[in-house]
Amino acid sequence: MAGKFELYTDAGGKWRFRLKAGNGQVIAVGEAYESKAAAHNGIESIKKNAPDAPVVEV
Repeated sequence: MAGKFELYTDAGGKWRFRLKAGNGQVIAVGEAYESKAAAHNGIESIKKNAPDAPVVEV
């Protein structure tokens, strides 16, 4: 199974997303968003802007 984004509301009523690997492990978590649309925009931003992002040690 491929990875997936899960969109959900937290205990405070904010929208969040998490990225899960194919094995179900959470590998990334988004910030809290005021609206569902804003959370969707966060997901799309990751898909668009980081498909080949380098790993940089700091």
